[in-house]
Amino acid sequence: MMLRHAILAGMALLIGGTGAMARERSQSRVPDTETVATEAALGERMNANTVSVITGTPGGTYFRIGADLAFVLNDGDKLRVLPILGKGAGENAYDIRFLKGVDLGFIRTDTLEQLRQDKRLKHIDQRIQYIAKLFNDELHVIAPMAVRDVRELAGKRVTFDVKGSGTDYSGRAMFQGLGVAVEVVNVDQPTALQMLRNGEVDAVVSVAAKPVSVIAGFDAGDRFHLVKTPYPDTLSEAYVPAAITNADYPKLVQGGETVETLAVGTVLGVFNHPKGSERYNKLARFVDAFFTQYDKFLAPQRHPKWHDVNLAASVNGWTRFRPAQDWLDSHRQQEVASASDLDRFLGEQPPSPAADKEQVYQAYLKWRQEQHGLSASRTAKDTRLGRP
Repeated sequence: MMLRHAILAGMALLIGGTGAMARERSQSRVPDTETVATEAALGERMNANTVSVITGTPGGTYFRIGADLAFVLNDGDKLRVLPILGKGAGENAYDIRFLKGVDLGFIRTDTLEQLRQDKRLKHIDQRIQYIAKLFNDELHVIAPMAVRDVRELAGKRVTFDVKGSGTDYSGRAMFQGLGVAVEVVNVDQPTALQMLRNGEVDAVVSVAAKPVSVIAGFDAGDRFHLVKTPYPDTLSEAYVPAAITNADYPKLVQGGETVETLAVGTVLGVFNHPKGSERYNKLARFVDAFFTQYDKFLAPQRHPKWHDVNLAASVNGWTRFRPAQDWLDSHRQQEVASASDLDRFLGEQPPSPAADKEQVYQAYLKWRQEQHGLSASRTAKDTRLGRP
């Protein structure tokens, strides 16, 4: 009898337990309304406040600049900048135009001309605009010491980074403008430098903002150097003269030497979303944060190229994104005041031989501090709205 009761009790427990488990499983299938609402709100808030920026390859200047944007501008739930690895300026333009979720990207001043040549694209000037002109990317040509001038590479095997990269387009366009026809090889930069060591190629080209870490870390020894690239008058106006020194690359440029080269401008590009749309509005918030907090990008831990930026500079053939233009227009009075100060400063200077532009600018900053008692960072930010 006791055994019978024990069995019945066990069955009751089993049945009861099975029912409880069934009820528990059934309840687990029914979403909690409050939890769903909270998660939905969280997702909406995160997406509404996040802007993505397509950068470049790991270790490249664009990747570092994108990281700086995130470090400086991330502000909790108000704004988040999400850098994304990319191939470089050439491919970045297509990513901005077509990839869902890509808001911003680093592209070059010659990019629109590249896109105009693609017959598949329509009204590209209206689709892609710019927030600000940033800095210049210099042409680097690394070759054996016997090569003294870029024109000596005619007919040689030369690498131009991976297909679709900024170097692939801008570098080849520069060589074409120079009248130097070469055998193009497309491989990533670490592979290219190893091929150069092995004698498999005759030169490695990189178009990027100096100093480029992969180039700076290249152990050139007494075999390789940066090759001189004189600037011809016939070159496209998209390209400007530039120089590279031993301070930029101690392993590739001898002390006291200046290597002539070319450069092309980089802009912070943006897709021109319809005014009033969600993505337009969050990009407007990004613009305000970027311009307002620009002085933070001048900190020592940030990339030195930030010091070359002129926020008010216009770019020929490009249209500035409306929120950026509106911000600059609203601060025009501040810009005019800076220009007036500059005129007064220059008028007080004694006649002297042509000085380095950066020396003049630094002297002006020091003078303006003395005149107005402004901090160095605030002075730099104000002046860059109308820097000559």
